[in-house]
Formats: sequence, structure tokens, C-alpha cells
Amino acid sequence: MRPCLGVGHLLLRWLRVCSRRARNRLPKCVRERWAYAQLLWRSLFYNSLTNCDVVSDSLLEPIFWMVDILTRWFGMVFVFLVVALTSSILIISYFCLLPLVLNTYPPFWIVWHICYGHWNLIMIIFHYYKATKTSPGYPPKMKPDIPFVSVCKKCIIPKPARTHHCGICNTYRPHFLHFSLNIFHTAWISEPFSSFLSPCRCILKMDHHCPWLNNCVGHFNHRYFFSFCLFMTLGCMYCSISGRTLFINAYHAIEHFKHLEVEQPGVPVKGVGLLIGIVPPEAMTKKSSYNTPPPPYTFKDKMFHKSIIYMWVLTSTVAVALGGLTLWHAMLISRGETSIERHINKKEAKRLAKHGKVYRNPFNYGRLNNWKIFFGVEKTSHWLTRVLLPSSHAPYGDGLTWDIYPHQKDIMPV
Repeated sequence: MRPCLGVGHLLLRWLRVCSRRARNRLPKCVRERWAYAQLLWRSLFYNSLTNCDVVSDSLLEPIFWMVDILTRWFGMVFVFLVVALTSSILIISYFCLLPLVLNTYPPFWIVWHICYGHWNLIMIIFHYYKATKTSPGYPPKMKPDIPFVSVCKKCIIPKPARTHHCGICNTYRPHFLHFSLNIFHTAWISEPFSSFLSPCRCILKMDHHCPWLNNCVGHFNHRYFFSFCLFMTLGCMYCSISGRTLFINAYHAIEHFKHLEVEQPGVPVKGVGLLIGIVPPEAMTKKSSYNTPPPPYTFKDKMFHKSIIYMWVLTSTVAVALGGLTLWHAMLISRGETSIERHINKKEAKRLAKHGKVYRNPFNYGRLNNWKIFFGVEKTSHWLTRVLLPSSHAPYGDGLTWDIYPHQKDIMPV
């Protein structure tokens, strides 16, 4: 085995020497041009952060591009679905339930349903509009005078803490230009041209990309997203609980009238029954003097009962699904984490546990303080004006630095 390896090694050395001699025989100008061409070719693919993941992303870029386009298109469809389904519940509430409430409920409950329902509706519409239209926040394009934790492999810009890249919001740019961007940026690429070459910037304090908003959830719209989920859950629970009796009555009414439509008066007769006089002629016309006609069941009644069933099923389903998502995000907010940081911190805790160390989240300031920071509560009255009422105040900080809060038990005198 060793002699074979030695022979192979000598053969490779001989081939290298022959190739070098062949290159040396070429004219100097040809060798210089060939070396320059090799340098240009390698510069297109060279990057200090290049690894297997970057290369695979480059090869699969057309597929990612198609997926991103479809996801963005479906994002607009999801937004339309949210608006359409919410509008359908509002139509049923105003045209079916409100007249019933005004005619049957006592004055106290009429005032309660009208006030709570419209307050919940205003909070849902306000926070959904702000969550879709507010930018999540982006780091600066050029290198800022702030500390950063890493460099984004796709944007090729410094990433501050809690910043992550969104592949769905990202627009397609040729990756071979990304590789050479960090080399030639300071030399000859101007700012407008570099912004054309680089993809969309990363998201500050990115939580996730929400297709129902067709937007990323980041530093500047995280509060709007969570408030929308919270008040939408409360609204669906309100409709589901208050409409439970109506749903049961509507379901039994539809089942009752279905049985009436199936049952036909009289006895069906075939063959010679009519000849021998066993069955009277009235039975053949499906009429009977002994059966009273069924109560009238108009198209308006059918639509009313079906609308009640549709509203209850939809609101109950959304209340369960969206309620679970809201509880999950409430737990993350209590811990001072985002959805992405939850996975990162979990891996980091396992890694440190192997070395006998305990991981501590540097952005966790205590449960109450985390909620104060998240909602921007600075004094007691802000729980009403900034949490229970529509408010467009900006969150704490600029999303670039996170050491502005002192480490103490209560960071805000509330």
C-alpha cells in the first residue's frame, strides 16, 4: 500500500512540474493576462464570509426568487382575506344581531354591547392598519458608529444586535455581485449604485414575517402586531360567547326545517292500489286534509340562521387559533425575546449547559419591566392612553443599541 502511495505522490509532483514548465514557456504578456483574468474571475465569487451556505443560496437563487414572488403575492391575498372576513362579520353583526339586540335586550345590555363592540372594532382596525403600514425598521446602509455583532451575508452590511435578514421581504439581486460588493464598495461603487446592487436591508429586532400583514414584524411595528392579535382574539371570543345561544337555536331551526322538507304528506302508492280502491285519490296528489301545512320558512329566515352559524364557527375557530398565537407572543414578551431569539437562546443555553454554565438573556429586564418597555409605559396613565386606547407613540430606543436601560429591579417608576 505504501509503495502505491509513493508512486502516486511522485506522479502528482511530476505533473505539477510539467505544468509549471509549460506556463514558463508562454510569453510574459500572455502569462500576465492569464493571471489577471483568473484574478477577475475569482474576485466575482470571493467574499470573506463565503461558505457552503452562501454558495448553495447562490445556486438556488432562482428558486428562492420565485418563492419570494409567490409569497409576496399570497401576502396581498391574505390581507384581502382578513379584510373580507372581518367585513362579513361586521355585516352580520349590524344587519342581523344589532336589530335583535335593540328589540329584545334591556337598556343596560344594549349600552354594553354597543360600547364594547365598537371599542373593540376601533382597536382592531387601528392596530391592523398600523401593523401593515408601519415599517419594521432597517439598519443604516453605511457602517455606523455603533457596535454591531456580525455582518449580514446577504446584505453585506453590519448587523446590530437583534437584527436579522428576512428572505421573504428580500428582493432578487444577482449573488455574484454580492460577493464582490465588499471588495469594490469603497473603491468605485457609489451610494446609489450600491443600494441597487444590495438587497433589502435587514430588520431591526425582527420577530417574524407575517403573511397576514404582508409585512415583517420588527422593532417599530411589533406592538401594533401584538395588539391586533390581542384585540382580534377578544373580539372573536366576544362574538363566540354572546352568540352561542343564537347558534344553537339557528342550528336546530335549520335541522327542523330540513326534516319538514324531506317528509311529504300522504302515502306513496304504486301498482294496482288505485284500481282496487284501497288508497283514495287524494293521496296521489300528495295532499291530505288531516295534515296542516308546515310553517312558512322564507329565504330571509334561511339566510339569517346560516349567517349566525357562519359567524359563530368563524369567530370560534379564529379565537382558538389566534388565541394560541397571542399567548405564545405574550410569553415571549414576558421573557424579553422574539420568535427568532427564542430558538437562538435555546441553542445557546444548551451549548453553555454542556460546559456547566447558565445562559442569561441580556434583554430580559423582568416580566413587568419587559411589558412596560414593549408598550412604552412611562407612567400609570399610559396603561389607559397607550394600551387600552389607540396610540401611535414610538417604541423605546432606535433598535440599534439595547444598553440604554439600566439593570435594576424597576426601571420605570410606575
